Amino acid sequence: MKTNIIASLFFFICSALSAMASDLNINPKTSATIDNNGFAVVELFTSEGCSSCPPADKLLAKIREENAGKPVYLLAFHVDYWNHQGWRDVFSNRDFTKRQYQYANWLKLETVYTPQVVVNGRHELIGSQEETLKRALNAELHSPAPAQLHAGAQIEGSKLKLTYQTTHAAGSVLQVALVQKVAHTMVKRGENAGRLLPHVQIVRQIQGFTAAADGNVAVNLPEGFNVADWEVVTFLQDTRTGAIVAATRPDFKQNS
Repeated sequence: MKTNIIASLFFFICSALSAMASDLNINPKTSATIDNNGFAVVELFTSEGCSSCPPADKLLAKIREENAGKPVYLLAFHVDYWNHQGWRDVFSNRDFTKRQYQYANWLKLETVYTPQVVVNGRHELIGSQEETLKRALNAELHSPAPAQLHAGAQIEGSKLKLTYQTTHAAGSVLQVALVQKVAHTMVKRGENAGRLLPHVQIVRQIQGFTAAADGNVAVNLPEGFNVADWEVVTFLQDTRTGAIVAATRPDFKQNS
């Protein structure tokens, strides 16, 4: 009788534990997926007129090589406030300078400088500090993404048409960046006079749209755009804090 009671009790406990596990939906594969959906948008503010910038540009190229295939999105913004120092950066754009000053406002910084890096709109550091940048990347890649963004792109004539869906539209801007993958410039004057400067991930154009849960947007393609040498990076940015909550690199193709 005692043996039967113990056996019945053991069976009851095992059944209860099994039911609890089922209710909790324990799934190691699901947990791994949740833990690994982080991403990193790295924005480098740089200039051909700045002698401190080439090491940061070189580091950006290294980061690109080391993180190939990962959700790491690299954007080099060439600012224009160095242009009066003897050399006009051919990739510089006043809008990129304004973007850097916007980060100074969001992050409560006293000033802007080059080379400066911002990761996911939240972490700011000197652009040539390799170990600091790698720590920031690692932290973001292992943090759950606050939102999801899915996008598809189609080239139609001189326009890029983008279709997207997101889980975080309220208070966000959908940023669409057109990026030239590689370029070289022979600098003739200024702090880098006589140097052939290599560049990667050069933002040639960025445009923001008020985000919706899903939608379609179109941007004019800049001169020199081609499918092989450029890429599109899209991301959602909180308009109040500057935090980037989702990002993706949509595939795009030319109409036949």
